[in-house]
Amino acid sequence: MVITSLENEKIKNYAKLKDKKYRDITNTFIVEGFHLVQEAFKKGIIIEILSLEDVFVPFDSPITIVSEEVMKKITMLDTSVDIIAICNKITPNLNYGNKILMLDQIQDPGNLGTIIRSAKAFDIDTILISNGTVDLYNSKVLRSTQGTMFHINIVIVDLLEEINKLKEKNVPILVTNVLYGEDVRKLDDNTKNKFALVMGNEGKGVREEIMKLADKKIFIDMNSDVESLNVGVATSILLYELNRR
Repeated sequence: MVITSLENEKIKNYAKLKDKKYRDITNTFIVEGFHLVQEAFKKGIIIEILSLEDVFVPFDSPITIVSEEVMKKITMLDTSVDIIAICNKITPNLNYGNKILMLDQIQDPGNLGTIIRSAKAFDIDTILISNGTVDLYNSKVLRSTQGTMFHINIVIVDLLEEINKLKEKNVPILVTNVLYGEDVRKLDDNTKNKFALVMGNEGKGVREEIMKLADKKIFIDMNSDVESLNVGVATSILLYELNRR
């Protein structure tokens, strides 16, 4: 049977997942397109797959066939999509490991997605995201991670509180500071083996109260004609250098 009614109760509830508030209430979210559905399936978080007729779905999950009109009602994409999945949010691991990235109120979904992909590429164990950061399950964030977020530990926390806990465990807190920092290329291996790197908001940078808790300030040496880098680019460079031996 194909669901064609836009008034179907299930469809109306799934369409509400465009709203962060409803995602938080239900602890669920949507992924759109074959690749993200595949990655969500690998993670084992799919509740139900919705697809158009005549679409081959090679995943052992509950499947509901819907019309194009119904799919358009649910999806957040401007272009057409033939498969989506309703998923449970990912349960984080509270054992953070030795290499931690902390994000302080990042606002742009594309930046967050880029940072998540780079964190996985350069062997970060855990990403800690502040409460003021763009929603991890925002459709644009999900697409920009290209599924990488399903394969790295991400925890949403009170950043200040978590930094104090990490300091009690002797985890060095690294913060970027172009005026008083140390060139990231000159860090010793001990620092690179165990750290929590804090990256700040696109416009305001790292909050002053967090800056005061830093054990080491670092910077990227670059052409003096360039005042600053996009936070996604800067994070990627820093993580590359912290991973290099």
